[in-house]
Amino acid sequence: MHANRGDRLVVHGRTVGHHDKVVEIVEVLGPNGDPPYRVRAEDGHEAIMSPGPDSVVRHGKATDIDTGR
Repeated sequence: MHANRGDRLVVHGRTVGHHDKVVEIVEVLGPNGDPPYRVRAEDGHEAIMSPGPDSVVRHGKATDIDTGR
């Protein structure tokens, strides 16, 4: 998994009724775009994440991701 600052990290819901969580990658802490990542949620909360197999990096502008393009 490789990411850049500004990409979005999508963590898929694991059970029925749990929605996907989308956070912005604000800092890449690993070498060559690898995890861990410092991420920021919509509410401003920041955390450091090492995403698992239920996560996907969406590259590109936030407007492209938010509109589903």
